[in-house]
Amino acid sequence: MLEKNKVKLGIAPIAWTNDDLPELGAENTFEQCVSEMALAGFTGSEIGNKYPKDPVVLKKALDLRGVQICNCWFSTFFTTGPEEETIEAFKKQLDFLSQMGAGVIGCSEQGGSIQGQAVPIFGGQKPVFTDEEWDKLLTGMNKLGAIAKEKGMKCSFHHHMGTGVQTPAEIDRFMDGTSKDVYLLFDSGHIYFSEGTQEAVDTLIDKYIGRIAHVHLKDVREEKRREALAGKLSFLDAVKNGTFTVPGDGSLSFEHIFKVLAENDYTGWMLVEAEQDPAKANPLEYAMKARTFIQEKTGL
Repeated sequence: MLEKNKVKLGIAPIAWTNDDLPELGAENTFEQCVSEMALAGFTGSEIGNKYPKDPVVLKKALDLRGVQICNCWFSTFFTTGPEEETIEAFKKQLDFLSQMGAGVIGCSEQGGSIQGQAVPIFGGQKPVFTDEEWDKLLTGMNKLGAIAKEKGMKCSFHHHMGTGVQTPAEIDRFMDGTSKDVYLLFDSGHIYFSEGTQEAVDTLIDKYIGRIAHVHLKDVREEKRREALAGKLSFLDAVKNGTFTVPGDGSLSFEHIFKVLAENDYTGWMLVEAEQDPAKANPLEYAMKARTFIQEKTGL
């Protein structure tokens, strides 16, 4: 079983207010979001677009509720922009997270990404990096890994739908080309959405468990995935259509994930991340559903 003194549970604010689709949850406040996280039994959060930018103000609000920041999304643009711009922005984000007591930062290469564009998420429009672009990405990420290590933090990389690091082969190339100071942010939902099989999910965690620094627990409704494929939906339209949900409410099995994490003495955060339309999926209700599922399966 996973140990409570080693594994902490968080939930992402994206269920309350969506950064990529601000109209989803526009009515939900920061205070409501973090209060309901705590009410559902979670002690960690990532950072959303409504969170205070002042670390003192943010920390006070979270401390009142027994919640802490455990990670934050960071967009890299190594394949399409100047390396130094990404590095400088990374240092600023790292400083902010350090002040908040977080130990991990989650990067995603957004050069050429279609995740926010009104184009089909399936169908060949996502970026496929050239050898030169791969060299830029891997070189840049190795530099970020070293910078994070110097600050006593871990630089993780989020494989993501619609980006150049989405498929198992792309993840393999990324992991093979980066140093041990660059970790994987394992996301059960994104690898299932990409590949459509439980095997792909289980194989990914088996292969990289020794380099996983952060875990996103996300479920997928297979029938909605099929609708995204057949209807040529964009990533954001697939989100609005209900492709993602909380663990235990979709088509994935989490048994193997929890087993591998426990057997390999995983230490860190497991974070529920399930972007849905809060008008259709009440955030508190689904947060509580996820919390109950995790407790039943892991004892945490």
